[in-house]
Amino acid sequence: MEYLDTYLPMIKENAMIYGVNFIKALAIFIIGRFVVKIISKAVGKGMERSGADPMLAKFVTNIAYALMLTFVIIAAISQLGVQTASLVAILGAAGLAVGLALQGSLANFAAGVMAIIFRPYNTGDVVEVAGQTGQVEEVDIFTTTLRLPDKTKIIIPNGQALEGPIINYTEAGNRRMDLAVGISYDADIRQAREVILKALSESEYVLESPAPSVGVTELADNSVNLTVRPWAKASDHPAATLDLLERIKIALDDANIGIPYPQRDVHLYNH
Repeated sequence: MEYLDTYLPMIKENAMIYGVNFIKALAIFIIGRFVVKIISKAVGKGMERSGADPMLAKFVTNIAYALMLTFVIIAAISQLGVQTASLVAILGAAGLAVGLALQGSLANFAAGVMAIIFRPYNTGDVVEVAGQTGQVEEVDIFTTTLRLPDKTKIIIPNGQALEGPIINYTEAGNRRMDLAVGISYDADIRQAREVILKALSESEYVLESPAPSVGVTELADNSVNLTVRPWAKASDHPAATLDLLERIKIALDDANIGIPYPQRDVHLYNH
């Protein structure tokens, strides 16, 4: 009993002190996190109103949120009695260890910074990166998000997105299509060209300038192969390809110009 009488007041006092500090630390974290969200959103909206690129605004917002939240966490922990200098040293050592363990993630972060600086693509561009073709929806700290033509969302690490060739179909505004069309050897090439060009002119997707072209590119085993090269807006490319192939097929059928299929003559001899 004497032992309890001696230490119980001290235990109560320490419990009271640390309890109050814990509540303060929790309040700092909750309120700080709320304030950080408001500030980071305000920074992003401010950049967008000033005319900054949405991709840059999103990237800066994420960085600002991460940095400010780090300060909030340090302030909350210091409220518990942990020395800030010691905490910074511990975080630095932990950061080094984590950095070595997450070299791939750091490479993705560095690639994201490079994407912001050199701008190989912007939000809304139709690009081909890492073997995928789609519209850029977002460039985050570590990843690039594409929306594929079938509306599938694919998330690509920034390191993979920038390590290979990047094809930006939107930068020039227009995109050329190379459509292969085969006609029979008996068909009149000049007539076929006129029929195809007329079919192209009736499509809402084909641009008048640059003008479309039709030319012979191969004398194959069973057909004369033509390459049809119309131009369309980059965003219309998938729909334009489907529309034009159908139009060309119908137009050639109406003109009685055959589209051959592989054939083989077999000769039988009696010995």
